[in-house]
Amino acid sequence: MEQHLEVPNIERKTAAWQRALGVMQTLRKDCPWDAKQTNESIRQNSIEEMYELAEALIKGEPDEIKKECGDVMEQLFFYTMFAEEAGQFDMADMLNAMCDKLVFRHPHVFNPDGSLISQVGTRGGENVQNADDVSKLWEVVKQKEKGGNRTILSGIPASLPSLIKAYRMQDKARNAGFDWEKREEVWAKVKEEISEFEAEVASMDKERMESEFGDLLFSLINAARLYKIKPDNALEKTNQKFQRRFTYVEEEAKRQGRMLNEMTLAEMDALWNEAKSKGL
Repeated sequence: MEQHLEVPNIERKTAAWQRALGVMQTLRKDCPWDAKQTNESIRQNSIEEMYELAEALIKGEPDEIKKECGDVMEQLFFYTMFAEEAGQFDMADMLNAMCDKLVFRHPHVFNPDGSLISQVGTRGGENVQNADDVSKLWEVVKQKEKGGNRTILSGIPASLPSLIKAYRMQDKARNAGFDWEKREEVWAKVKEEISEFEAEVASMDKERMESEFGDLLFSLINAARLYKIKPDNALEKTNQKFQRRFTYVEEEAKRQGRMLNEMTLAEMDALWNEAKSKGL
């Protein structure tokens, strides 16, 4: 029999969940826009909502994160309502399938029947002491799962953005033991890829340049992973920093009654340095 940890404020959370179900079902029935939606019609909305949540997470603003989490949850309610109407599954089926999968993939926490094991990390010969141990076990368990991944990398969605996909591929390979013995060793590879890219730049062969530049990016993503940096987060923070500073340059130029294309690079650099000094 399954044992569950006590959930704080369970009544309040259950009431909110029931309210959300009621609101979504009412809108599906009584709102013309909600009533006409399908899996395909809101698919793009769902993608946009996830990106908006990702942006809120980067900013770290709790109210914005709360709002965007709600928008993503709305999309999930839609998909389960569509499935229920088609006689495929409902919200309860989806949540139970999620729980079944989590129990199966955490043999260091749960027994097969869903009950908690007496001592975490010791059942069935698993020696799970930290997050890295869990990640390695996760990949092994997923391949044993019914309908699970046939190969270690097959579970990575083809449509993932390339930067995130590269990180996930490298991380999954690491869980299988395919990684540098010491993270410092990655820098020799980065330097090697820079040299190879420079050589192709000199040749001006566009296809080979692109190939070597891809190898260079892949090696830098590998370095980020080894030093516990999420490259997508790091690049997005730099994007936002560039936007703040460049906008400052543009606005200061306008304040001076000038257009950017009328200014010298040195003048723009001076404004850029002003933006940096202001902490932008």
